[in-house]
Amino acid sequence: MTVTSLHNDKISHPTFQSRLGASKLTLKHGKVCIIENLDVSLPEGKVTAIVGPNGCGKSTLLNGLSRVHAPSSGVVLLDGKDIHCLPSKEVARRLALLPQDTLAPDGITIEELIRFGRHPHQSLLKQWAMDDQQAIDYALDAADLQGLKDRLLDTLSGGQRQRAWIAMSIAQETPLLLLDEPTSALDLGHQIEVFELIRNLSRQGKTLAMVVHDLPSACRYSDHIIAMKKGEIITQGSPKEVMTKELVRELYGVECDLIPDPMTGSPILINMKRVRS
Repeated sequence: MTVTSLHNDKISHPTFQSRLGASKLTLKHGKVCIIENLDVSLPEGKVTAIVGPNGCGKSTLLNGLSRVHAPSSGVVLLDGKDIHCLPSKEVARRLALLPQDTLAPDGITIEELIRFGRHPHQSLLKQWAMDDQQAIDYALDAADLQGLKDRLLDTLSGGQRQRAWIAMSIAQETPLLLLDEPTSALDLGHQIEVFELIRNLSRQGKTLAMVVHDLPSACRYSDHIIAMKKGEIITQGSPKEVMTKELVRELYGVECDLIPDPMTGSPILINMKRVRS
């Protein structure tokens, strides 16, 4: 795998196989340019963590890749085709997005929420069928929610609710899953629940990308890291290859030391302190 470097004037591009990527992508909020002329690809069958300081364009990139945010220029390619030229239901059968803010109707159960994931597979000619129920049962099992399927969503813990939303995406049966801060506002135990579910989905062959603020978790649970600053990708590659003291300082203005995790070998940040400018 080719690894980019924040110290190189020219950024080389990865050569891995990818089903989702973008070329010369420019994304704006109104007249403000957030991302300009960016090339990116997600390695197939892997977990990609998108990291970087607040406001660097991580969520905007994810929304651009998922067709939520239309580009000002450039193209997003899904299986080699312009994603904006594909029918909406076809995109929804290939790609699922779990945004930061999720809302569900009051009084809905876990199983009822997960049923929404089957909507892309319904049509006038194909109504609810056995394969839809099998997809829901599979999603409940994958998220370890079978015993809770009749519980109301608003009675669950934060980690259980987040697993329910991910289960809805699993029921959508897409090979690609994009998650925007999937562990936001969760305590440590619930964060681990969600990250381990993400790893399990990757082992089953899904391609996942997630916006992550916690660098140690990004290193531990991802195969590939994309580091962003001011709308640009400054480096990318495996956690062992790209996570350096220089990168942490460049992104966050934080000095630290790095040691290998004794279990996984992934980098662990220690002795962290804010650099005063």
